[in-house]
Amino acid sequence: MRKSSLFSGFYKLNPKERLDFVKEFAGLTDEETASLQNTGSLPIDIADRMIENAVGVIPIPLGIAVNFLINGKDYLVPMAIEEPSVVAAASYAAKMVREGGGFHTSSTPPIMIGQIQAVGMKDPNAAKMRVLEAKEEILKKANDQDPLLNSLGGGAKDINVRVIETAKGPMVITELLVDCRDAMGANAVNTMCEAVAPIIERLTRGRVYLRIISNLADRRLARAWCTVPKESVGGEEVVDGIVYASAFAAADPYRAATHNKGILNGVIAVVLATCNDHRAVEAGAHAYAARSGRYTTLSTWEKNDNGDLVGSIEMPMAVGLIGGAVRTHPIARICLKILGVKTANEFAEVLAAVGLAQNLAALRALAHEGIQRGHMSLHARNIAIAAGATGELIDIIAEKMVEEHRIRMDRAKELLEQYMAAGKSS
Repeated sequence: MRKSSLFSGFYKLNPKERLDFVKEFAGLTDEETASLQNTGSLPIDIADRMIENAVGVIPIPLGIAVNFLINGKDYLVPMAIEEPSVVAAASYAAKMVREGGGFHTSSTPPIMIGQIQAVGMKDPNAAKMRVLEAKEEILKKANDQDPLLNSLGGGAKDINVRVIETAKGPMVITELLVDCRDAMGANAVNTMCEAVAPIIERLTRGRVYLRIISNLADRRLARAWCTVPKESVGGEEVVDGIVYASAFAAADPYRAATHNKGILNGVIAVVLATCNDHRAVEAGAHAYAARSGRYTTLSTWEKNDNGDLVGSIEMPMAVGLIGGAVRTHPIARICLKILGVKTANEFAEVLAAVGLAQNLAALRALAHEGIQRGHMSLHARNIAIAAGATGELIDIIAEKMVEEHRIRMDRAKELLEQYMAAGKSS
């Protein structure tokens, strides 16, 4: 009999009832079902309120990156990630940077952009002027939606209006510039956009469709820079290799994509650990990397007159310490306590430093010893576990595969069978 995923009112079921349906549909075993029900530090009743149709939770390893010195302050950095070598690499790079005085950072005010799209105007440029003329009315309406944000010094601060040409004709795009203080700001900005939409329709004499936040947060930037002594990074030849790698990425989008992925390995792991919106951060980062019309790098590495390595990074960082899952998820609250940041701006600056550290570690490995050496030794452990190894056999099998340069599932299974057979015979 053909199974159907059509289920009206699935959301009305409790998590156990939903899981019973999934178990039957997918043919899950009792053991697999029990794994989904083992929710650990995130109780299922909280998970059920965080998302729709919850049936369980998926644990992700949480590690701590050490050695970070940022603006003279020490940080422990929680990182949630499934990829091996990332936490170790960040810690190692932070130690190298520390020997040059640590990271230095800065950031712009936490301004997010909300967009209101108006279409169907006969006079789009005149409509733009009418909107600009009504700036105070628009800002007042927007700020009436969030008195608390205003009381904290935030709120809608300005507007920007653009006429853009599209396949469907000219559009007038009104942009609210909102200071979100210590929130990421999506809910506040979207609410303001909804509230001012009728005013925009009246002023433009057009039709408003979209009214939503932009994830290209180019008014909310975080920057980090550092100097790494050539001795710390492995000598002037390694410095040259890193600088050449940086130049390659700046010139070639195929390399730039991987270069920036390395940066985001670190950034997204911390964003995820604190239950911030990692999708928004990543979308903003890639859009910012392409702002010139050509995709390029978020970071730059150069050699100074002394032969030392100098690195810098600038990227949008729409993160917050309040709102959403940040304060709902119990582990996210603990991670923020470990991190010890007091404002969203400080948090953004730490993230920029982590991204630069991760980038440094990857480029040094590429320039000095090849990316696979450390990464694959850790990857081998995952392969050994997937093959069924437990306890000390995980490390034994992983080390053997690395030694042979044969890090594959079939080899892991062969070794596991050999060691288990030897164990039984003894």
